[in-house]
Amino acid sequence: MAQNITIIQQIGLSVLAAASVAWVVGLVRIMRRERADRAAWHSTRPLRAVGRQSGPPAREAVALTEAEQDAFAGLMRQLDPRSS
Repeated sequence: MAQNITIIQQIGLSVLAAASVAWVVGLVRIMRRERADRAAWHSTRPLRAVGRQSGPPAREAVALTEAEQDAFAGLMRQLDPRSS
């Protein structure tokens, strides 16, 4: 190294260089691991195994009592803007 740099400055520069190299190596390892994890995740997506729906959903029917039918009809009258 240069003659006009003190030993403390030389040590500081060496520590800074070593820390920079360690940071770059760690960053590269993390990026590679993330890329591998992402590739593994894309290859084993659970949604690809689910089949597509082949038609409309089945109709559901619920038997209502007379009181429930009256209450539903009243609710529909309240919500219908044309009935006002």
